Amino acid sequence: MYFTSLPDHTQPGFDEQLHFSRFKKNNIIFNTQAQAGHCDEHVGCLSIKTTLSGEEWYGVGRRNLVVRPGQFLILNDDQPYACRVKKARVLSVFFKKDFASALLRDCHSREESLLDDPFHSSTDLPVFYQTLHPIDGRLKGQLTNLVVSLEQHGYEADRVSEHLLFLFRHLIHVHGMESNHVTRINAVKRATQVEIYKRLCVAKEVLHSSFMDNLDLTTVSAYACLSVPQLIRQFKVVFGCTPHQYLMKVRLTYAASKLSTSDEPISTIGWQCGFENASAFSRAFKAALGASPEAYRKQNTNN
Repeated sequence: MYFTSLPDHTQPGFDEQLHFSRFKKNNIIFNTQAQAGHCDEHVGCLSIKTTLSGEEWYGVGRRNLVVRPGQFLILNDDQPYACRVKKARVLSVFFKKDFASALLRDCHSREESLLDDPFHSSTDLPVFYQTLHPIDGRLKGQLTNLVVSLEQHGYEADRVSEHLLFLFRHLIHVHGMESNHVTRINAVKRATQVEIYKRLCVAKEVLHSSFMDNLDLTTVSAYACLSVPQLIRQFKVVFGCTPHQYLMKVRLTYAASKLSTSDEPISTIGWQCGFENASAFSRAFKAALGASPEAYRKQNTNN
């Protein structure tokens, strides 16, 4: 099923039970330009969330995650969550359970096993770490091809299933990369490695969602329930940079996007990204991207 608008849960006569029952029976795709929308409580199926513009906020457990362009979030099957969106282009893909189970078996089974029992049914599903991921070139291409196909042909089940197969395989690849990240953590027990990784992901999400604020390591470590030394040490092992370096990357990536897509004053953009003054913003931007904010805007506006 394919939707180009979000459902209005407040509309008189809206059948919420019918709406959510569709997620158990169909692969569902939302590709919508939303002015505003929210869902306070939903138990969904395995899904991938991203935005093409704007922001969408998700409440998962006690955590709040903000999804912006260039990022995606995977939510597990039967995961309770809340979401809200305002002025954003939202792209969400929901995988029907038996469809995703069959794809998982195809990913993990040897070809001989698939030949011996090609129609084996399973309810197994992967359990993903629910954290933000960057959209790489491969995934961007897959999402673009899916959207173009839907816009040109509408929802043709077989055509969409083929796109979703390759999209799902990429998600399994991401899961494997996460497992490698977990093994980098210097701890004896696997359970300890997993718990530290989850807490590092909380720290990473705080940096993403609150980069406009005056964040310090003490605040981030409190959110993640890790001491400051352990946070710095393990964060660098897993993500290849310190929390402060990661924060600067997030701020400057957002600033570069604003410079190339808006006409807001450069000083305003710097302030929005958490820099105390225009000089500090200009120095950091030029050091990271090789051009001043003014030059970067001119170069990307003319393209």
